[in-house]
Amino acid sequence: MMEAGYKLGGRYRVIRPVGEGGMANVYLAQDLILNREVAIKVLRLDLQNDPDTIRRFQREELAATELVHPNIVSVYDVGEDNGLQYIVMEYVSGADLKGYIAAHFPISYAEVVRMMTEILAAVQQAHAHGIIHRDLKPQNILVAPSGHLKITDFGIAVALSENSITQTNSMLGSVHYLSPEQARGSIATKQSDIYSLGIILYEMLTGKVPFEGETAVSIALKHFQNEIPSVRKIDAGIPQALENVVLRATAKEPSERYESVAAMTADLKTTLSPLRVGEPKFVSQVNNEETKILPRIDPEQFNTSSAAPTSAATSTAAAPTSAATTPPSDKNLQAQKQKRPHPWIMIAGLLVAALIIIGGYFVVNQLRPVAVPNVTGMTQSKAESTLIAAQFKVGATTKKSSDQVQAGRVIQTTPAKSKKAKHRSVVKMQISTGKQEYVVKDYTERSYATVAAQLKKAGFKVKRTTIISRSYANGRIVQQSLDAGTRVIPKGKRITLTVSVGASGFSLLDMTNWSQASVQQYAGSMGFTLNTKYDYSSAVQAGAVMSQSPAAGTAVARDAKITVVLSRGSQADGAPD
Repeated sequence: MMEAGYKLGGRYRVIRPVGEGGMANVYLAQDLILNREVAIKVLRLDLQNDPDTIRRFQREELAATELVHPNIVSVYDVGEDNGLQYIVMEYVSGADLKGYIAAHFPISYAEVVRMMTEILAAVQQAHAHGIIHRDLKPQNILVAPSGHLKITDFGIAVALSENSITQTNSMLGSVHYLSPEQARGSIATKQSDIYSLGIILYEMLTGKVPFEGETAVSIALKHFQNEIPSVRKIDAGIPQALENVVLRATAKEPSERYESVAAMTADLKTTLSPLRVGEPKFVSQVNNEETKILPRIDPEQFNTSSAAPTSAATSTAAAPTSAATTPPSDKNLQAQKQKRPHPWIMIAGLLVAALIIIGGYFVVNQLRPVAVPNVTGMTQSKAESTLIAAQFKVGATTKKSSDQVQAGRVIQTTPAKSKKAKHRSVVKMQISTGKQEYVVKDYTERSYATVAAQLKKAGFKVKRTTIISRSYANGRIVQQSLDAGTRVIPKGKRITLTVSVGASGFSLLDMTNWSQASVQQYAGSMGFTLNTKYDYSSAVQAGAVMSQSPAAGTAVARDAKITVVLSRGSQADGAPD
């Protein structure tokens, strides 16, 4: 935990902690540059050394930067401070929806519809950008004092979805809203978010979640085994149309849910209309199919399988009687009936044969390698959908800067595109972070030598200017040309650092045409170290100063190293060395 007053990234002063999550701790802080309150999410210390977790944590920033919506928490900045990974976000005062429901239940139906409409608007914006939240729950929905709602934790939910539901107690909050397909370990889709939205609506109407259990696993099992309890049995005043929204959104089969968040919004908005009074209850056609009645078989047409078989001796003994009473033509007909197999046996045989053929086809098809689709240049969500449609599993992703591929899009896959791989095998993706960006920090009071080395390594062109200062020690940075917090592509970018030469520094005189003796006397009086070089010159007489470095007028420290170039005279004169 960070203590109050800690200055994160040289810009954000921590005020107090405001929450804890499965992967990160959240703090209220003051942005010292823009003078505003912000929320800072800091990756937990016990996860700081896990590169996979860091990668997943940073996905939130990548995902959320694509989303600009009044009902989505804005992301301002991302950075690292002494090994601490952090994300700076909009601060929303107030409670999360979980706390709001506990404090204000029961909530009027009209208010539930209004609040739910704002939540749906945010998710619809995310889905339009190909982003699936995967961890929608009231704890990730903030309620401002004005009553407006904002969703947070886009992207970090991706990281949580890659962890087992049995992994941490933090998932107990998530599993109450988990779709059946996610509980079975399948990939989350937009319909998975719709299921979670249906559970949230259920909780807003009833004040509780539909399924409880001692463990996350027991709750997950109920999501794909048990039917959602009726909200009208808890509150008979809830209109049937409103309950139908819950039932349809939480259908076990994704195909029976709303095809989009927009469709769910349109349905929700009319639930309190008098025109929908008396609406029948939504019934799943997949899980509630009526029992099919088989057609009656006439015993005069077919022998029944219930007839007891007779022994050969009995048949032989009965033959004379049969021959005496049955005409020859009837004998043949009777024999044909006895030889004819029962129709259900024939049907069963055909079904078994069909299943064997179909099963063999799928086995062969699954074993046959297929080409990895080309997802280069696609957004991450679209690439995942394409790989899943081609029956591949999506593996862990890595991030890399690229001058050619836009941020958030796929650079390459492993195995590479067009390579043959087995069905359901794992394909890993490398995602572009765009051109290599660098967040400029506050370098004042820091050592110029250290900062310049770091900036040059990052690709900056560093220019140094000097100034006499009583406030800053010799070698310390006083000013910088790029403000702290500026995000730039460092390659070839120029940054000027103004460096103090201390209070005892002085402005260097112009020593051009001075004699060597005069220069040495000047160096002795000012205390700087003199470095002498020689060169030929037809314009400056031998033994006089041709040039100096630093230039005249430059502020230098008393212990500075000054270089002067003395003339050898004209090269044609053959002046001595």
